[in-house]
Amino acid sequence: MTPIALDPSATALDLDATLKKIAALKARLGDRLLILGHHYQVDDVIRFADCTGDSFKLARDGAARPNAEFIVFLGVHFMAESADVLAAPHQKVILPDLAAGCSMADMANIDQVEAAWAELGGRDITPITYMNSSAAIKAFCGRNGGAVCTSSNARKIIEWALAQNRRMLFLPDQHLGRNTCHAMGIPLSDMAVWDPHALPDDNLRAGCDRAKIVLWKGHCSVHVKFLPEHVDAMRAAHPGIQIIVHPECPIETVSKADQSGSTERLIKIVSDAPDGTAFAIGTEINLVSRLASQFPNKKILSLSGISCLCATMYRIDPAHLLWALENLAEGVVVNRIRVNDADKRDAKLALDRMLALA
Repeated sequence: MTPIALDPSATALDLDATLKKIAALKARLGDRLLILGHHYQVDDVIRFADCTGDSFKLARDGAARPNAEFIVFLGVHFMAESADVLAAPHQKVILPDLAAGCSMADMANIDQVEAAWAELGGRDITPITYMNSSAAIKAFCGRNGGAVCTSSNARKIIEWALAQNRRMLFLPDQHLGRNTCHAMGIPLSDMAVWDPHALPDDNLRAGCDRAKIVLWKGHCSVHVKFLPEHVDAMRAAHPGIQIIVHPECPIETVSKADQSGSTERLIKIVSDAPDGTAFAIGTEINLVSRLASQFPNKKILSLSGISCLCATMYRIDPAHLLWALENLAEGVVVNRIRVNDADKRDAKLALDRMLALA
């Protein structure tokens, strides 16, 4: 059957009509449908989520609902891949807009990683990948004795990696790797950055041949926008304010903050604080705005003066969600995310190692 709409962004419905139709279709599909919503999604989309959270929590939520035949992931591509890795064979994972990718995950493709691994010798070194990576990279780590980590458990996984081998390759976010290792007491002089766009010999001469920690040259396009001068300006403008940031921020920013932590950790810090507490938060603006609405008796600001929006996450809008649900209601599965069997097996191995440790 041909999908009933080829260009969901061209819908003639206004927002209110779109939201009402989404609600009706969700009710019509009932328990066959599970909608997972990442914290960075806009309010008009995440309002329909059955489960909210970070990427790995949501992937596990999908696997924990075997009655759900259709898992619609309100997030980005690597998140939907992780859901497919953990899903039961009968479950179908759907991403409403295939253009919703992740620039960080795209900074490490499998060909680049395989080439770097060969140059590094593939011996006496453990590969660890952040959850924000493709299924192919997770599978690479699974095949080569490594594991996956989240921003919550990165320290525990890195400690394990360094107990296995003398060195570690950390993919794809250099900042999470650097911040975590530095907090563990590993000096910056024991870290080197592998640039996939440089000549291999240049990377080796820059210290990757001997560094204890080899960091992949990747980053989050949102979190690198939070700078140490933003911390200074915020403290000057709002004396006593607490600065909390995500560990994907540069180390210069993290070192000036009061606390850093995963998205779930930042939410808990704000939630647990007494009324009247003031926060400046270094993370994606949709989450910051949602926290400000949820906790009106606390002062909650974005650390940066600009709206640090995840542009690819923003692609999942009500029109695309409506399009996906309309097709499901007509028996058509659009934008299904499928990980091949070999990568699914090896990626799950890397995820299982993480779960065994953390």
